[in-house]
Amino acid sequence: MGYDSYDGSSVAAQGQAEAIYGVNGNMAEQQMAATAAVELQPSLNRVLSSIDYDLNFKHPLEHTWTLWHWENDRNKAWSEMLSDVTSFNTVEDFFSVYYFIKPPSNLKVFNDYMVFKQGIRPMWEDDINKEGGRWVMFLDKEHKEFVDKLWHDLLLCTIGECFEYSDQICGVVINVRNKASKISLWTKDANNEEAILTIGQKMKQLLMLSDVELQYQVHKDAMLQAGPNVNAIYKL
Repeated sequence: MGYDSYDGSSVAAQGQAEAIYGVNGNMAEQQMAATAAVELQPSLNRVLSSIDYDLNFKHPLEHTWTLWHWENDRNKAWSEMLSDVTSFNTVEDFFSVYYFIKPPSNLKVFNDYMVFKQGIRPMWEDDINKEGGRWVMFLDKEHKEFVDKLWHDLLLCTIGECFEYSDQICGVVINVRNKASKISLWTKDANNEEAILTIGQKMKQLLMLSDVELQYQVHKDAMLQAGPNVNAIYKL
């Protein structure tokens, strides 16, 4: 058989027929088997293509999110300590990022993670944040596994659009400090009482925070005060 006339499909079909009926088997039976094998090939190709598609397909998120990291350095301005790490917009890419970075419990003191919708910088002064506030909880650093789990679960609830008024949500933050870690969910309008309370109640329910107090602090107040001294306009 010359190279130009080589037909891989017919050779494969012939091989399948011979495997079933033997080299010296009935010629008619071999031809029938070869024909059946050729007819089977397109169906098999469709199945393999479907498998490849399922393996390559990613599940899109409603928004693109950006992971930020902040690390304290007294020689730099606050904004200079902030790093844009990466962005993701699928479930699979989120988990690739999440399991690549350190969990919060392994971060040094005065390190933060922030995950915000693309286009929103994780700072009070950002145009989308400046009229908003945050639901915040204060957590004992000794309970490392609990802190890591709450951070993980809040991230999933946020990027998975589990909240009503999800258009009000800007992002989530974890601050690692000496005495306690803070986990917060930021919203963009501190005057939208219905949205704020609905989000806070859902957050409390989804994270099963029966023994943890949530406080809603307005960013403008947080700019003037510090830590637990910030006035909370709502508590759950």
